[in-house]
Amino acid sequence: MVSNGVITEILRRGQSPSRQIDTVFDARQHVVLPGLVNTHHHFYQTLTRAMPEAINKKLFDWLTSLYSVWARLTPEMICSSSQVALVELLQSGCTTTADHHYIFSNQLENAIDIQVEAAKAIGCRVVLARGSMSLGREHGGLPPSQTVQCARTIMEDSERVIKKFHDRGSGALVQIALAPCSPFSVSQDLMKSTAELAKELDVRLHTHLAETQDEETFCLQRFGLRPLEYLEKVGWLHSGTWVAHGIHFNQEEIAQLGSAKVGITHCPTSNMLLGSGICRGVELEHAGAIMGIGVDGSASNDSSNMIAEVRQAMYLQKLRYSSENFTHLDALRWATSGSASVLGRTDIGRLEVGACADLTLFKLDELDFAGSHDPLAALLLCQAHRADCVMVGGQWRVKDREVIGVDVERLVARQRELSRQLTKAG
Repeated sequence: MVSNGVITEILRRGQSPSRQIDTVFDARQHVVLPGLVNTHHHFYQTLTRAMPEAINKKLFDWLTSLYSVWARLTPEMICSSSQVALVELLQSGCTTTADHHYIFSNQLENAIDIQVEAAKAIGCRVVLARGSMSLGREHGGLPPSQTVQCARTIMEDSERVIKKFHDRGSGALVQIALAPCSPFSVSQDLMKSTAELAKELDVRLHTHLAETQDEETFCLQRFGLRPLEYLEKVGWLHSGTWVAHGIHFNQEEIAQLGSAKVGITHCPTSNMLLGSGICRGVELEHAGAIMGIGVDGSASNDSSNMIAEVRQAMYLQKLRYSSENFTHLDALRWATSGSASVLGRTDIGRLEVGACADLTLFKLDELDFAGSHDPLAALLLCQAHRADCVMVGGQWRVKDREVIGVDVERLVARQRELSRQLTKAG
């Protein structure tokens, strides 16, 4: 039973509710899950999917081929790409998503504000990670100068968006995190000052870390430290931090991450596409780290389909640790309560009294599921792609596989036009 956006009662078969019910939804033909939680994305990248210049490249080459394109993003493009990503996520059963936006050219100073409005229009919960890049090529970093900001501008806007948008209450629809992009695009001083501001204003920290061996080489050459050593030096090694990818950790570092209760986002599809490696997720979790799943940006996935990403996570962890040591239930747990914990949330990702009424309902009525038996296993093994119904805070956002209140055809048409403009502008 749901009331005021919260689950108030869960009944076994044959039990009767303790209060009068106004509306009944018949879910006997559905598999019901907590809303899936995506812990790492880059919404703006939905404009640059499958770009020929970026195909078949490793991370650093992939980034350098796209930075100059992303530098031309406009406010309208941020709005459209955010809505496209959010709709795609909703359709795949995702009710809460973290987005890591770190492109702030001169015309994108209010990018987070635009994303807040986009999220409200679609009806998802979001954790918007105010990203930053301050270390341009001329100072030994990877990004070009037109995509970086000075530290003062970054810090002032970070404080602004936290005070303006961050909701600290249970059931929060919008939260803010601080997210310097990576060791190869942000100065050491900015990493430290960001950690200090996050502590002062009580918000979480996020960054990319240990994604590739190139990053490891960069950190050793520039700082004389491995990526995790660098993270510790700048004051980030604690339970208020989550990192994306987390592939290239040694055994000692896995133990450190576990002791510190750092969150790790497993991004299987992106990691496979870029040939980055396989996250040692099972070992990290056993050590005490908090594991979640992320679709990553839609220029290295190139999809925002969360249930498909859960399937990929399951298979990649099975490949690394053998089939019996990671199950479909483990993958679903990472994508729900695990991902919620990565974001510091205890009110989502669970089907229990007191949790937010964020529900995802799948039907197994398509050809793909004909002959299937275990319904939870079938969601991943038989490859579910699209939820039938999705509820966020007690409100239906998807019904009969259609997103309520969104003209998807119009959204797609506008996104295609903006994508053409973006690529032609160069």
